[in-house]
Amino acid sequence: MQLGLTWPLQRLLKVSVPYGEPTDRGLCWDAHCITLHGRSSLLLVHCASRYTCVRYDLSAMDWRHLEERVWEEIEQGLLDAGIPEEQVAAYLQEAGEIQLTRTHGRREVAFLNRAWEDVLSADLLVDQSSHRQPMLNHAVNDRLCRCAGEDGMDTAQAHLERYFQEREQTR
Repeated sequence: MQLGLTWPLQRLLKVSVPYGEPTDRGLCWDAHCITLHGRSSLLLVHCASRYTCVRYDLSAMDWRHLEERVWEEIEQGLLDAGIPEEQVAAYLQEAGEIQLTRTHGRREVAFLNRAWEDVLSADLLVDQSSHRQPMLNHAVNDRLCRCAGEDGMDTAQAHLERYFQEREQTR
């Protein structure tokens, strides 16, 4: 799985990563560090569907183990989206080990920025007692949006569901 890091996230992690090799956009996520309620948080956006997951209040140790936190958040986020467990497991197996890269293009970064705006506009839903944010994620993913993987407007949830339906049909 390619995880595209924004410039601010690369600076936070004190890393410089290369561009990734072209691959299926559906196996790529972009990541950004954001501040929610004064806490350092992680924003993850699926490049094909614009499906968004937020991990709230990461510690310095969490940032040092970013790949593990990302894997957990994506797995749980897909399950929260109603994707069947066996499809999530197959997706994660196909995506493979996380490879840190630069973000996946201007269009994908534009959609990441829109997702960030949606998160900020729904920040009243942040559960400050938990790192996981299923209510916030649901609110963001239930808004009409565009994404890099499809033409037209729909919710990120619907874009994601179609992505997984197409995956199943081609298997």
